[in-house]
Amino acid sequence: MKKLIQYSIFAMLVFTLHSCSDFLSPSNENLSTAEYVTTDPASAEGIMLNGYSALINAYVFSDPATDDAVSNQTTNGFKRMALGELSPNFNPISRWDKYQAIFYVNRFLTIVDKVKWMDIPDLSYLYSRRLHGEALALRALHHFYILEANAGKDASGNLLGIPYYTKFIPSGGDLNVPRLTFTATVDSIMADFNKAYDYLPYVYLAAGDSANIPAKDLIYNKKYYLTANSTNYNQRLNGKIVRALQARVKLFAASKSYLNDINVYKESANFASGVLAANLYALATDGVEFYNADADASNPEFLWRASVSSNATQETNNFPPSLNGKGFVNPTQNLVDAFYMKDGYPIGKSPTSTYDPQNPYVNRDARLAKFVIYNGSTLGSQVINTSTTDPTKVNGINLVSQQSTSTGYYLKKLMRPDVVIPVSGTATGQKHFSAFIRYTELFLILAESENEIGGPDYKEGTSTMSARDILRAIRKRAMTITVDNYLNDINNMDDMRTLVQNERRLELCFEGFRIWDLRRWGLPLTETATGYYNDGTKYTKVDVEQRMYNNNKYRYMPLMYNELQKYSNLVQNAGW
Repeated sequence: MKKLIQYSIFAMLVFTLHSCSDFLSPSNENLSTAEYVTTDPASAEGIMLNGYSALINAYVFSDPATDDAVSNQTTNGFKRMALGELSPNFNPISRWDKYQAIFYVNRFLTIVDKVKWMDIPDLSYLYSRRLHGEALALRALHHFYILEANAGKDASGNLLGIPYYTKFIPSGGDLNVPRLTFTATVDSIMADFNKAYDYLPYVYLAAGDSANIPAKDLIYNKKYYLTANSTNYNQRLNGKIVRALQARVKLFAASKSYLNDINVYKESANFASGVLAANLYALATDGVEFYNADADASNPEFLWRASVSSNATQETNNFPPSLNGKGFVNPTQNLVDAFYMKDGYPIGKSPTSTYDPQNPYVNRDARLAKFVIYNGSTLGSQVINTSTTDPTKVNGINLVSQQSTSTGYYLKKLMRPDVVIPVSGTATGQKHFSAFIRYTELFLILAESENEIGGPDYKEGTSTMSARDILRAIRKRAMTITVDNYLNDINNMDDMRTLVQNERRLELCFEGFRIWDLRRWGLPLTETATGYYNDGTKYTKVDVEQRMYNNNKYRYMPLMYNELQKYSNLVQNAGW
């Protein structure tokens, strides 16, 4: 960890709003003083913005480390992890580097109240208060990232969390602090989130929307409040986002592999239902394909998203070779089998839609065609043939090394079909919208928590929706089911748990959740990744990759060896 803060404090103080990452190359060395940064709001805010730049979005494709996908790239870190290389010396999902963002945020917190943000004192205070809240929320969130990846049991069976840093530690300072218990870490995260909530507006308000200024803030000039908390900051943290993130943290903590605690599930449910109630429990109609058109910039499915980017990076990496992509991420047959028939029944169980393994994509859950490219499906206007007799000689199984699919499938979710990648020259990029948290996730958090508390029809606190109600709405949106007989027949907690977990698998696939969900649920990690090969006459299921995990040892990830060597107070997770 020491390497994260080797740079002097002075070098850290030269950030600007437009160049907050170029901290080793100050444009004006005469400005690199602690005194200066408190007089220049842009430089001061730039330190905090490093916390935003380090956020994790949906385009981190960790699925090749799970049963949902494989990578055709032999050097892919998640592939190597799944094939047995995970160790204290190689852990592509350690997230220990997020401490760097925490140290930047902690440094910002030492100066936020010293900066003259505006000439008018009350206006300056309102800016300071909001930025203080953002920084605290960022500190909590980055600690959660690290906790999710590093929590675990020690050799004595004690459930441990991570070191929690609430102070800026200058170069040469003492970083050798022990891991907190798991519960103490979660409590620290929640404390920071609660403080952030007190400082932040619940939502940012449009100019003139003085009617929605909180009563406690009517002591300030309304114009000042609306200036400091305007919709110009809509992609920043606010109170609503903080409550949603608290629901996420509590769901993780409550899960089987951690606290396995009904009371913590209740906390998760209440955080989630509070946000959803404020949003009138509205499930966005365009919440399935929330990424495929420019209009999605204002899609109500987003509770919090990253800034718009315009590029063709993901399509270049994942389009089929015939569209000049590299086909990096290949969905598995395991995932394809998890999609239902169009009436909502699992494959092979529908009374109305017979599943034909030789015609496997007929009468299926509509999400399958939207998320996965299979043999004979289309991307844009092109039909993609993935059979071993592929006439294009590029899309078929393993036809082009480290480019063609190894499972019979290509990734479609999160891709813009209107991206054009030429054989040579510059690709025609499109706008991309990456979620930090979506309303669908929040609905699924509420459904999972409520079912674990009291079963399919239980409603926690003031919630107006049970797990059954939520899944009915999500499945109706996905499959246009008018009467959901399969859901209606579920009458116990165990069966509802299975359905909730599968709906979460489908709705959130390729957004970075599966790798953590399998672990927190205590489900097997060793399911072999399979493919579905068509030789021109028939389909055959084949084993593609083994998952070289031990279900106990690999439930909790290893801390990195170099950190353990440097800091004697750190304790390794059991088995590593």
